[in-house]
This record gives sequence, structure tokens and C-alpha cells, in this order.
Amino acid sequence: MRASQHREGTRAGRALDAANFFLADVRDGLGPYLAVYLLTEQKWDEAHIGLVMSIAAIAGILAQTPAGALVDATRAKRRVMAGAALVVTIASLLLPLFPSFWPVAVSQGIAHAAGVIFPPAIAAVSLGIVGHRAFTARIGRNETFNHAGNAAAAAIAGGAAYLFGPQVVFYLLAVMAVASLVSVLAIPENAIDHDLARGLNDAGEAAKEITREEEQPSGLSVLLTCRPLLIFAVCVTLFHLSNAAMLPLVGQKLALQDKNLGTTLMSACIVAAQIIMVPMAMLVGARADIWGHKRFFLAALLILPIRGALYTLSDERAWLVGVQLLDGIGAGIFGAIFPVIVADLMRNTGRFNVAQGAVITAQSVGAALSTTLAGLVVVKAGYSAAFLVLGGIAALGFAVCWLALPETGARSDAAKQSVQTARPASGIAAE
Repeated sequence: MRASQHREGTRAGRALDAANFFLADVRDGLGPYLAVYLLTEQKWDEAHIGLVMSIAAIAGILAQTPAGALVDATRAKRRVMAGAALVVTIASLLLPLFPSFWPVAVSQGIAHAAGVIFPPAIAAVSLGIVGHRAFTARIGRNETFNHAGNAAAAAIAGGAAYLFGPQVVFYLLAVMAVASLVSVLAIPENAIDHDLARGLNDAGEAAKEITREEEQPSGLSVLLTCRPLLIFAVCVTLFHLSNAAMLPLVGQKLALQDKNLGTTLMSACIVAAQIIMVPMAMLVGARADIWGHKRFFLAALLILPIRGALYTLSDERAWLVGVQLLDGIGAGIFGAIFPVIVADLMRNTGRFNVAQGAVITAQSVGAALSTTLAGLVVVKAGYSAAFLVLGGIAALGFAVCWLALPETGARSDAAKQSVQTARPASGIAAE
């Protein structure tokens, strides 16, 4: 019996590895390649390209929290992920056939709305397979394969696009989608504990008797009454308000120096950062439970003001690209520690995935505002001022986290109390 369970667990782990690797490309659809394709192949102007990308981003933001709620509610998580992968792929593959504005806007809006399923679903399946005790290590492994997949896809896309043109990204997306479908469906269904996957009690971790009330999900009001979750959402929003505009600003500075090398150097920044994210994700998985979840989040926040200050010291291409590598440290830590902290705060509530969706919605708003804010500061005061403003926002997030967020891995009394007071008195979930 134990040997059979071990084999099933090993199979599930390997399938999760493969799913994270291949979904790294599928989950974002065409991503940054959309603008390049529309500009070079379809001859769109920058205004219409920007509008389409804004529509797609808004669709993703609106779908984020409902996607988390769906992942909490469904026991068909594998099929939901497979369906989302098909939707993203079909929507993107239809683009060359219908390249006018509204078909592209609608298809990319649908693709982005479907793509937001993947982060909470992967985290939920991971928690449902390994439980809370092994969750940090599993998320670190997930992020390792995710970043490796992103780096591999970017490298292949860059080389193939140079040889065959921008349209090659459509074929790459189709291949990755097929591989991701096979990987997701290879996860054994009976290896997933769906109650545990949504953050309900892990009976194997507690010797106490679990009451009927504790087996029921908390009301959705837990999203507003869990004070540590609200503080974490503020810190995450400030992180992305600071971080989202930094890479585009670096790209603009590089392009202003040499328009012919701007795209190449930008690709180099992305690939190198993704490679650095791999060991960072591994470090979080190996040490976060020992060193503290909050400490890792603080480190991710602290990297941003350092980056912002360093960007102002030189306009040399090698310097800018080198400083951008710090993004691999901050983003690598953040991507791995984010679901771990949410799982800490939502433990035993049954609202793990909808909480992920709600916090990701907040961070998406921060990211959307980041580029607008940075653009205004550049116009008024220049690039150095913009980098310093963005770094200052992250410093504020660091201060809020340091002073107000409890160590989530230790499950502080404040966090426990806020979750308990959010539970329905009757023990029946408020859906």
C-alpha cells in the first residue's frame, strides 16, 4: 500500500514538474510577442496595439478573483486547467486569421481571462497533493520549472523568430500547449485532496478531533476581515506598483541608445533574469520554512529600492543590463513565496484560492498603474527621477511589511484570531 502511494506521489510530482515547465509559455499566451507581431506583420500603429493590450489586461484583472473562487469550488481542477490551456491557445492561433481590431481585442481578452486560472490552480493542486508541511518546498520546485520553461521558451522564440519571422511564436505556443495538456492530465486525480487543496484542515497534521464547523469553508468575508491578508495585499500592490515599470523603462533607455540593439538587449535581460529566478525559487523552497516566510518577502521588497538607485548611476548598456539581473532575485523570491504566505494566512478557511485571486487582482492594479506613473514622472523629471520614485514605493512596502505583517509561517495569534472571527457561526459556508 505504501509502495503504491509512493509511486503515485512520485508520478504526481513529475507531472507537476512538466506542467509548470510547459505552462510557463502557455499561461501568458502571446505575451510580449503580441505587440511585435501586430507592429511588424500586421502594420498596426502603437496606439491600437496599446489599446488591445490594455483591454486584455483589464479582462485578466476582472477574471482573477472569480477564477480563484472556481478553483476553490471545483473538483475537476485538472480539466479546468486543460480547458484554459485550450482556450488560450485557440484564441491566440485565431489571431492571424482575423487580424482586425475587434477580433484581436476579443480573442486576447478571452485568452487573458482564461490564463488567470493557472496560478491558483497549480498552487491548489500542489497543496492538495503534498499538504502544508511540504508545500513551501513544492512551490519552490514549481517556480524553478516555471522559470526554466520561460527561459527556454524565450530563447527558442528569439532564435526561431530571427530565422523564420515573428509568426513562429504561434507554432511554439501550439507545441507547448499540447505538452502542457499531456502533463496536466498525467497528474493522478486520486492524488489530489480537494478539501486540502482549498485550504481546509489537513487531518494528517493535527492530532486533535476536527469538528464539523472546522470542516466547512469560511465565509467570503474572510477576505476583508483577515487583517494580515489585507496588509499582505497592500505590500504586494506596492511591490508591483514599483516593479512593473522598471523593465520597460530600462528597455526604453537601451532603445534610445541603439534602436537596432534595443530588442536584442531586452530579450537578454528577460532570459538572464529568468535564469537567476531558478536558484532563487530553489532557495525559497529549501530554506523559507527555516528562515521565515516574512523574511524572504522582505528581501524581495528590499531589492527594488536598490535596483532603482543603481539605475541612476550610469547609462552604460552593460550597467543597465547588469542591474536588471537583480530583478531575477526579487521576482524569483516573490513568485515562490507569494502562494506560501497566502496558504499560511488562509489555512483551515477553505478560501485559499479565492484569496490568491483577490490578492493577484490587487497586484494587477498596482502593475497597471506602475507604467502610467513612471511615464508621467519621466516626462516631468526624467528617467532617474522615475527610478527613484519607483524605488521609494517599494521602500514604503518594505516598511509596511516590516512593521505590520506578522511572520505568517509561525501563524501569529493575530492571524489566527482574524480567521476565527471570519467563520460563520453556524459552520455552514457562506458561498
